[in-house]
Amino acid sequence: MKKIALIGANGQLGTDIIKVFSSDGYYQVIPLTTKEIDITNKELATKVLEKISPDLVVNTAAHHRVDDIEDNPEKAFSVNVIAEKNLSELCLKNNWEIAFFSTDYVFGLDKSRKTPYKETDIPGPISTYGVSKLAGEYVTQFTTPKHFVLRMCGLFGVVGSLGKGGNFIETIIKLGKEKGEVKVVNDQVLTPTYTINVAENLLVLFKTKHYGLFHMTAEGSCSWWEFANEIFKLLKLKVNCIPVSSDEFKARAKRPTYSVLENYKLKRLGLNKMIDWQKGLRLYLEEKRYL
Repeated sequence: MKKIALIGANGQLGTDIIKVFSSDGYYQVIPLTTKEIDITNKELATKVLEKISPDLVVNTAAHHRVDDIEDNPEKAFSVNVIAEKNLSELCLKNNWEIAFFSTDYVFGLDKSRKTPYKETDIPGPISTYGVSKLAGEYVTQFTTPKHFVLRMCGLFGVVGSLGKGGNFIETIIKLGKEKGEVKVVNDQVLTPTYTINVAENLLVLFKTKHYGLFHMTAEGSCSWWEFANEIFKLLKLKVNCIPVSSDEFKARAKRPTYSVLENYKLKRLGLNKMIDWQKGLRLYLEEKRYL
């Protein structure tokens, strides 16, 4: 049985990786939370990982409070770039594989974009967070050949994002029930993606030796406003959902107006297991017992 050291094991994606991988039996997953490992402490992180001696290091840890990062970029770069570079060097030294998770926020500079981005498209981030994740991609790619760099988009899972406290779905349901009216941006198009489905596709990909950069998001696309409407429709909640522009929220960091990713490489290899975002949403609502 192959061993995975899973960094960020109690996060939104980490939790679902444990759930999916443990029912398969191909991998033994060793969960590592911030209690067990601090990836910004190179010496201690090295000690922890060399004791485990995994076949694959899966790094789901990230600093992703996008607006905060604009004013305080140091933490984002220490986690998303420097720590990732150290982990990649450690993996190279010990002949381990590494998986690094990136984001649709590496795009956004092309404001006229209306077609999904492939892995071959040139990135152009418009936020400091996006820059830090792109730098994390690059240090992984140039440090060790045995890498999986995975770009995700609009993740939602039962645990919710630790850094952000919950997820969009939970926030929108709460606001809808409390106020009966919500304002949601309608000028950011993306693909909301269910973390259980991501974990299922990761299991398939990790068993191969197809290293490199992959887009791994749900199929289809929508605006945040359309996503909110679908949530209310499925839950049969009567909420006045008002479309507004991003400018209304005066967020510190810029968001891409279009950041839909095409799972081009997964499809080419016959490894794409990603479902439509609507189906992912329904499965999530069922898992949370809303339906």
